[in-house]
Amino acid sequence: MTTSKNERPIYRVTFSRITGKDDKGNDILARPKEIGAAWARKGDKQGAIISLDLIPTDLVNRNGVLFLVPTVKADIQENHEKLQKRDNEYSRGAR
Repeated sequence: MTTSKNERPIYRVTFSRITGKDDKGNDILARPKEIGAAWARKGDKQGAIISLDLIPTDLVNRNGVLFLVPTVKADIQENHEKLQKRDNEYSRGAR
């Protein structure tokens, strides 16, 4: 999927494998792994388009769950600050 700089996903898609059952019979889930993103449809269309980087075999076997985690501006800002810090450290080391 091609995107412009201004387009950002509206959700992160994560997957958690079912690793067992607890004492009450509820599923125990492994730590979620990010496997893709969901992008808003263009124009006035409702919904989102999901783009997966990989498809877990446990998903195909119905041995896990997908989560849609909303992205927020704070996440974008945090990533931007990390990149700026890394670039500043690199610039100082390159001199």
